[in-house]
Amino acid sequence: MGHVFLVEDDLALADLVKDYLSMQGFDVSMEHKGDNALEAILREKPDLVILDIMLPGKNGLDICRELRGQTDVPVIMLTARTDEIDQIVGLEVGADDYICKPVQPRLLLARVNALLRRTTPPVDAHNKDVNRGEFRFGNLSINKIKQEVFIGDEVIELTTNELELLCLFASQADQVMSRDDLLNNLRGFGYDGLDRTVDMLVSRLRKKLKDSSSKPQKIKTVWKKGYLFVSDAWQ
Repeated sequence: MGHVFLVEDDLALADLVKDYLSMQGFDVSMEHKGDNALEAILREKPDLVILDIMLPGKNGLDICRELRGQTDVPVIMLTARTDEIDQIVGLEVGADDYICKPVQPRLLLARVNALLRRTTPPVDAHNKDVNRGEFRFGNLSINKIKQEVFIGDEVIELTTNELELLCLFASQADQVMSRDDLLNNLRGFGYDGLDRTVDMLVSRLRKKLKDSSSKPQKIKTVWKKGYLFVSDAWQ
């Protein structure tokens, strides 16, 4: 199934999550102290990291930020609070998803599986669907299979969710995509009017793709409708 690395200082919760994911066929490693987490994750090279925000020593946000400087391993953040600011900051430092405590094992499993599906390339490299992950618009080129994005000769470093969102936009270029459609594709359920995942990812994409934050021309906001990826704006 895959190797999951869990960073959680609540021993009872950590054991519950480990036992549940192990029963589903995952290989699960654990670390309880924030100061030891980064080195252990880089050493073990898991397929996915579940990372608590509040940890003894280094907190989960700092760990995620440092991870993003060295690896694109998918990260699910755990937060004990439902405050929107925790979720926003987690996405800003590079997390791919977040779950609020108390953790519901079946929901966690669904999120883990969904994220792994998005980040695991097809086994058959000659499958005709591969070409659907390659896009070119002016000086912007995207290769989803190789996890590569270029503007001209410049490499653009994107997180897993940023790349997934960009490919969604590219596949529907010049068509307005609603937040509901985008969130359903990214996380498997629709927009509830409160979730800021799409907005934060769009903001990060604009910054990395050198689009204006105040008057965007490449990924436009369409009032009350969603977002529009402009195909001829990448010259």
